[in-house]
Amino acid sequence: MNQNEAVVNRNILIAVDQSENAHRAVKYVARLLGGIGGGFRVAILHVIIEPESDFFATHEEKEDWLSTNTREVEEMLAEYRQFLIDHGFAPENVSIHRPVRYCPSMAECIIAEQEILEYGTIVVGRKGLSRKEEMLFGSVSSKLVKIARNCAIWVIE
Repeated sequence: MNQNEAVVNRNILIAVDQSENAHRAVKYVARLLGGIGGGFRVAILHVIIEPESDFFATHEEKEDWLSTNTREVEEMLAEYRQFLIDHGFAPENVSIHRPVRYCPSMAECIIAEQEILEYGTIVVGRKGLSRKEEMLFGSVSSKLVKIARNCAIWVIE
């Protein structure tokens, strides 16, 4: 490889939740890249938002909530992972990540995870907000497009 050739990062991070939009994003990646080889690695990400320290009355309540939430997220991520494997991705090339962290902005947390994992592409589903709703509530996909650097963003509708 000469020095003018860029190294292609074939690592794809799919940021998901339990919405139909996230499911469409996983399906898109499965149908586009599943079974073609090429060394693609996929990480399926769901950030568990850590509640404020005073949200729960006791530490036990917080641990119970975290345990229940983590179990539900792991089930969802396992289903998405199996879907990708069923569509041609090698099991060793599909991982799941479910960090628990404080998120002032979900887009910022996704970018932080993308940087930690060193993935070159982020895939998200679009919520389908109207322009008014997007101005009032914000949009994770719009913010990702605005703040991302050194990576590609695929927004799946």
